[in-house]
Amino acid sequence: MSRLTCRLALGLAWLGAMCALLAAAAADVEVTPDPRAEVVVVGVPRPVQLVVDPSGHLVVLSPGWRGDAAAELYRFELSALPVDASAAPRMVIPFSRGPRKVAFGSLALDPRSGDVFMGEENGNRVYRLSAGGRLALFGVGLNTLLGGSTLAFDRSGRLIVLDYASPEEQRRSENPPPANFEGLGDNAYHGPVVLRLDPHDDVPLPRRLDLITPILPRGPVQPVGIEPLYRFISAATTSTGDIVLLDSVGQLFVLASDAVLRPLARLPAGFYHRTHMAVGPDGGVFVSSGFQIRQIFRVSPEGVVTVVARDLGDPEGIAVDDDGFLYVAENALHRVIRIRPLIRLPPASRR
Repeated sequence: MSRLTCRLALGLAWLGAMCALLAAAAADVEVTPDPRAEVVVVGVPRPVQLVVDPSGHLVVLSPGWRGDAAAELYRFELSALPVDASAAPRMVIPFSRGPRKVAFGSLALDPRSGDVFMGEENGNRVYRLSAGGRLALFGVGLNTLLGGSTLAFDRSGRLIVLDYASPEEQRRSENPPPANFEGLGDNAYHGPVVLRLDPHDDVPLPRRLDLITPILPRGPVQPVGIEPLYRFISAATTSTGDIVLLDSVGQLFVLASDAVLRPLARLPAGFYHRTHMAVGPDGGVFVSSGFQIRQIFRVSPEGVVTVVARDLGDPEGIAVDDDGFLYVAENALHRVIRIRPLIRLPPASRR
């Protein structure tokens, strides 16, 4: 046997062994003894976000197989799961005209209208897709809108938007820096900006999000030259109207109506990026931790952290239905899994 043939044989053997290891890893989803997980959607390319709408559908956001569109949206009936999405109908959203080639990375559902709101990942625009299928530019003027759960709705139908202000990001914003609170327009603030607005207000579109008074910060702002404030990367809202915020080092805070940040919990150490959060019927917050940590956490209203599932294939989008079933988009495995509720709630306590 020639040296080239030997190398080729060794290479093929190594490749086969690696494929077997990857297949074995993908086949097992480790979860706590109760609940159990099941695969309910396969064949959806790199799902990044999902929501459950009031009509009982699972809406999944995907960049598509070729990455030649801003997004692809799938809609599946919960009662018809499991399903193979490879041949399922989808809505393809092309890139906007001109030099902008920004894909959508965040997704939120308006509980009043059923409209879907999508944000540009690492961009500064928010779009609205009406229940009738019409896509429109909703808001402009952000500094940097990350992916994950940087868009969320509260129970009253108000939209929560996470932004971040820094001198570098303000210089590349498509609009002049906001001037609605002292110092931010002069690069004197370096930290998170949390916006809350009613999308049903009678205001011409697109909304100038940079002209909306934020709920965080409120009052005097921090000058440049000292340690930056938290980098919030995910938001979720509770039934009481509080906003739960997750930062990039795994700290969770509660932002109540008094605009004071109160610590809630600290997740295990790691790199948190493209995280997603959802609130269960009992008030517990579920955190999908992304490809580095690969776990699903539950944080109780008292701040107790438990692991719901681990060793997942890049867990990203996460949603909870009214019965407490948890849906998780496994980006690397092109599928969605469903996890049975940790706590069974009586019908009277459901939303």
